[in-house]
Amino acid sequence: MKIVIGSDKSGYPLRKELEKHLTEKGIELTVYGPKSEDEAVPFYEVAPLAAKDIQEGRADLGILICGTGMGMSQVANKFKGIRAAVVESTYGAKMCRIINDSNILCMGGWMIAKELGIQMTEEFLNAEFTVGVEEWRKAWLENAKKEFIKLEENI
Repeated sequence: MKIVIGSDKSGYPLRKELEKHLTEKGIELTVYGPKSEDEAVPFYEVAPLAAKDIQEGRADLGILICGTGMGMSQVANKFKGIRAAVVESTYGAKMCRIINDSNILCMGGWMIAKELGIQMTEEFLNAEFTVGVEEWRKAWLENAKKEFIKLEENI
């Protein structure tokens, strides 16, 4: 699995913790954003890089971190095929993949502690679209995804 991870200055400390965790697990990472806590790289420069990596198949999934996660999500969601979700719980991280097939997890570096961020990342990476849901809901969600893609095509 290839993961793209990025942050702005506000998300840098959490990003570094997640980089360490994912690298120890042997996951291949592409990293965008500041190279130190003192460097300021804005979220609106980082999110497009991650979104394009997913669009072009250089990454399977992404993790983006800014102060609240919302700026990264708003920018990433401007890109066709990107389904970025801001979450603040392990349940949300899991369900955004299972229910919405989100391909980018966005977190708030001001709000998510290291341990929670790691747990959220694990839930996100280990979940799959429609896995574990009832058959009727699976069909409904697969149809909803098709309709979402149609809407995206018409924008």
